[in-house]
Amino acid sequence: MTFVPETSDPGTALVTFLGTGTSVGVPAIGCDCEVCQSSDPKNSRSRCAITVRLPQGTLLIDTPPDLRQQLLRERIRLVHSVLYTHEHADHIFGLDDLRLMPFRLGHAIPLYCTEIVETQIRAAYSYAFTEREDTHPGATPKLQLHRIDESPLEILGQRITPIPMKHGPHFHVFGYRIGDFAYCTDTNFIPDSSIEKLQGVRTLVVGALRDEPHPTHFNLEEAIDVAKKVGAQRTLLTHTGHQLEFHATNASLPAGVEMAHDGMQVDVCLS
Repeated sequence: MTFVPETSDPGTALVTFLGTGTSVGVPAIGCDCEVCQSSDPKNSRSRCAITVRLPQGTLLIDTPPDLRQQLLRERIRLVHSVLYTHEHADHIFGLDDLRLMPFRLGHAIPLYCTEIVETQIRAAYSYAFTEREDTHPGATPKLQLHRIDESPLEILGQRITPIPMKHGPHFHVFGYRIGDFAYCTDTNFIPDSSIEKLQGVRTLVVGALRDEPHPTHFNLEEAIDVAKKVGAQRTLLTHTGHQLEFHATNASLPAGVEMAHDGMQVDVCLS
């Protein structure tokens, strides 16, 4: 396949929010609350993921269960690489939706993840790692796993800095800094050493589940405190639950902080 660059400007990228909702999505099944019954599309939130359209290809961060519909909605025809934040079901269980990509890429799709994420992917998608011969092309996903740690890495020609965080008492997760943009979903603790790595970002994305405290996620107040520590020009809140109505919440937020929504796009400076 002839490769066509994704952007004409080698110094910029485009981030698209595929999903901005919680692990159960918004609306939540069986819920009659105002947000879940809302007809406003900004109150409809699929499970969290973003794409970063880099000069050398499209990077997908996480593969949520809604991935097929998300890629179709945003008319994203090709994913060149995948980077994972952590191993939870709402972040990995859409991986099979990328089964078409190796046909278009001409090779297995690269997946970048920690050892614990790799272990979960191998367990959940054991059929992709069997030595049994395929019955037909595309019968199983073609995956190429790359182990990562806290060290900066390069994907599609772009330097990416992992941001170590905690997601409750038991889970170590990564956010990622790409140029002047940082994506930090699914966390309730960012250590000072990681806050330092976020200094200078222009756009910060951070999870903010609801108003009330939660044992594994920042609430609204805690996410705003992180925004103040980082000092980004713009902070976008993701992984938001049905307790947060889009417009009412935005009206209550301080200047420079706003809710993200499915389909939102953000320009990123890579230099």
